[in-house]
Amino acid sequence: MDYMTAKEAAEKWAITPRRVQVLCAQGKIPGAVRFGVTWAIPKDAAKPKDGRRRIQKAER
Repeated sequence: MDYMTAKEAAEKWAITPRRVQVLCAQGKIPGAVRFGVTWAIPKDAAKPKDGRRRIQKAER
């Protein structure tokens, strides 16, 4: 299996490397493995869905 770094995943998914590291630590990227201070993420891993909710303004 081929792996990419958190920096490579961040560029691919248009998010910050720190956000990728947090997602890995939370277990939201299946197959991600930590080697020391570096995360190895499967190249075929999909970007996790953003779990934050959007608040819609009430119609007036």
